[in-house]
Amino acid sequence: MSQASISEASPGVFNLTGVLDYLSAPALREQGARLLKVSPAATCVLDCGGVEKSSSVGLALLLAFMRDASAAGKTLSVSNLPKDMREIAGVCGLLEIIPLQA
Repeated sequence: MSQASISEASPGVFNLTGVLDYLSAPALREQGARLLKVSPAATCVLDCGGVEKSSSVGLALLLAFMRDASAAGKTLSVSNLPKDMREIAGVCGLLEIIPLQA
């Protein structure tokens, strides 16, 4: 079983960790949507520095979290996107729409 988690480290800062794949994604999807909705912050950051490995499922999660944040009236940016996720995003043309922090 894949081990992964999402947690709010401080108001509006979420840590995404572990292996992002089809096994871990459903629970992460639900938990992340819930965390974004109840967070008091209007501007949020998803820190992906703890992601160990990701398939394209990880990028689908990022896009879903962006939609969740928007639906809650919040903005979401992504920090520390791992190299493998960045490469997949580049091939898919997603680097233009995922708001990456420098």
